[in-house]
Amino acid sequence: MSTDFAMPDLGEGLTESELVAWHVTVGELVELNQPIAEVETAKAIVQLPSPFAGTISQLYVEPGTIVAVGSRLVAFDLADEADAPVERNSVLVGYGPTIETGTRPKRKARGAGRAALTPQGTVPSVASPSAGTPSAGSPSAGMPSAETPSAGAPTVAESPASRPVRTTPPVRKFARDLGIDLSTVRPTGDGGLITRADVVAAAPVSAAPAAIAPAAIAPVGVARTASESKAARGTRPRETRIPIRGVRKATAEAMVRSITDSPQATVFVTIDATATVDLVSQLRQRTGQKVNVLAMTAKAACLALADHPTLNSRWDSANQEIVEYGYVNLGIAVATPRGLIVPNIPDADLLNLSELTTAIAELAETARAGTTAPKALTGGTFSITNVGVFGVDAGTPILNPGEAAILALGVARRRPWEYRNEIALRDVLTLSLTFDHRLVDGEQGAKFLVDVGAILGNPGLALTLV
Repeated sequence: MSTDFAMPDLGEGLTESELVAWHVTVGELVELNQPIAEVETAKAIVQLPSPFAGTISQLYVEPGTIVAVGSRLVAFDLADEADAPVERNSVLVGYGPTIETGTRPKRKARGAGRAALTPQGTVPSVASPSAGTPSAGSPSAGMPSAETPSAGAPTVAESPASRPVRTTPPVRKFARDLGIDLSTVRPTGDGGLITRADVVAAAPVSAAPAAIAPAAIAPVGVARTASESKAARGTRPRETRIPIRGVRKATAEAMVRSITDSPQATVFVTIDATATVDLVSQLRQRTGQKVNVLAMTAKAACLALADHPTLNSRWDSANQEIVEYGYVNLGIAVATPRGLIVPNIPDADLLNLSELTTAIAELAETARAGTTAPKALTGGTFSITNVGVFGVDAGTPILNPGEAAILALGVARRRPWEYRNEIALRDVLTLSLTFDHRLVDGEQGAKFLVDVGAILGNPGLALTLV
């Protein structure tokens, strides 16, 4: 029996996705949930598992094609009707090793003054594995994983040709540039993951040096000579046209919608953050954990939001209501090779500084690897963007659509500053807060920003706010 498999609905209201690459060929025998293709949505790259156990009879779409939801992708030859599972919605697995998410912590009791004003069914929920809802990065309940063949699926002796290729996007591109078939590469990484070193080892001696050698880049701050500049320009085309798709398209649409839908204002405060910088240094030395100013700012924001609920709210036009959240799903803006995304940490206000540091690090690593689950990109209530990591002092960030405010953290610089009625070198940084003026008045935004700055100026103050 032959059957077609169409582009599934990947959620997030998306109507199309780009087919990045096939992991299978015509005539190949595949198992249930075996990754068969890489699909790029507007927000993430995911692996598309096979909904059947059978033989690939036809590939309808070429890599690089934008495919509408419901359009045919691939055809399978099935041995009999029993091979077709009743439920055909496959698990969408993140790029690379499976990402497991822990259960959400129990929410602390909230004061009466911070009760949510949300009507039932209007707040976007953040599902969790503990609630029984399958996440985009973990297998669905009752459905076999990619590593475990389902009952009744044919057993295939593993060989380089039949073994599913497991690697990361940079390594896959690296192998493609070298013209190496990843199915022939012997993996040495955890769980059969092919690493860059594995590809280098499999590369022909003649091809490897040119592809592996780093590009000649002038050191930062070193000016090029006129002849060097002309030579560099001579290697570039006069114009390059880049299709608007994926994360760039989604970001553009979101930013236009944000500016169009909400009147935005920005306020700034410059603070002496020496105490925070010193505390970060001490914590790193004593705990070995890579605590940073961003994690401290995230904690300070969560504490301050408890006293300023209007900053943690949304405008519900349909019901003509302001919805104030009794929890903080903290979005962290992350620059990735595919563009800017803002995944969020559910219930960030319940995490201590150590837990928040770990959560931010994992969030950033997952985002840059392209394995962010689509669920993590929705349901945020407040966001932070760290422009200081690029050496920028301050900025006017644009709101993440649906949120009331976003906080920008600038770089901490050693500057002359008034300290105890004298001039001293201190670690000074600027905080910027953009807010939706329908929800937040200037006074409310200013007081919130001052409170965050006060905590960073004197971290010991936070002990009285927990």
